[in-house]
Amino acid sequence: MLSEDDREAAVQRLREAYAEGHISHEEMDDRLDRALTAKTHDDLAPALASLPLPAAKEADTTATIGAMTGRIKRSGAWRVPRTLKVESSMGRVHLDLSRAVIEHPVIDIELQLGTGRAKITVPRDADVDMNGLRGVWKDPHDKTGQPSRPGGPKIRISGTMGMGRLKVRRARR
Repeated sequence: MLSEDDREAAVQRLREAYAEGHISHEEMDDRLDRALTAKTHDDLAPALASLPLPAAKEADTTATIGAMTGRIKRSGAWRVPRTLKVESSMGRVHLDLSRAVIEHPVIDIELQLGTGRAKITVPRDADVDMNGLRGVWKDPHDKTGQPSRPGGPKIRISGTMGMGRLKVRRARR
């Protein structure tokens, strides 16, 4: 018998495969229907066939950095996790992804900004999605435009900005 946890894990795996471009939208719909109606592990197997194996641990792909006040800065050749949670109450945040080591096709940056400012510099070929970001006081300032060439990472920025300000721009080089 299939548990709800097994079913939810399968749904999450399908969503990640879709987000990373391993399956099409139509294929995801078909596989989700199979996963949600499966009663046994044998019923579930076809929905997950040919998908990449899931990540070993969520902890390996998620990192949290935070500060009440002061500065949070990442630049140079730093390794970007699959999910980066950034929490700053009154400080400044500067994430420079232009020379960072990006190993995942999709990067999620979850911001929780209070009154501070944040600046994110993305690679020239990155596709930036800020639809999940809510601004209470000011809207984010997106200066990225279109990627210079296709095939770069997708960077999804979500979260909440209190009275802070976010500026996202594309690397110059």
